[in-house]
Amino acid sequence: MSIDWISLRQTAHNEFSARLAAVTDWSAPTPDTEWNTHQLVQHVIEEQQWVPLLLEGRTVRQAQPYIRALGDDLIAEWHRYSAAAASAWAKAPSDAPVHVSYGTIPASEYLSEQVSDVTIHTWDLARATHSSDQLDPALIEAVYTVFEPQKDTLEASGLFASPVPIADDAPLQSRLLALTGRDDRL
Repeated sequence: MSIDWISLRQTAHNEFSARLAAVTDWSAPTPDTEWNTHQLVQHVIEEQQWVPLLLEGRTVRQAQPYIRALGDDLIAEWHRYSAAAASAWAKAPSDAPVHVSYGTIPASEYLSEQVSDVTIHTWDLARATHSSDQLDPALIEAVYTVFEPQKDTLEASGLFASPVPIADDAPLQSRLLALTGRDDRL
């Protein structure tokens, strides 16, 4: 299956933008129990700040001085850094080496990780804002191809809670969320 990750990046960002527009309580809890809504949104924006810097070939250490504190208007900051990331992705060769915190990977792999992160946190934000938590099926299918092969290492990474037991015939979105320690039945 060939996946158009650039197109899916835009889909993921559109989905996140829609849930971001629904925020009324920045201190509301999210399914990611370590973060409230403000912290979750801040995390997603900060991840976008890194994209242009790392796609230019900088290491994390070289890019760090260029990461700026976010302003008070997180919606405006999201749109600013989402657009900057989109521009950087449009210019980046898919095989360009990207220096991330755990090593050097091709830009295509970094892109799929970025799309996956935004997708999962879009669901978190949807739950926090009581907006629709049904995400684009093509996005779910693609992100599942990233997480399912890593199912045994996701929890060990410290980035996700323990997987939630779920039936093999559950909807794909439910199975994806379960891999990341989220239960959409709650």
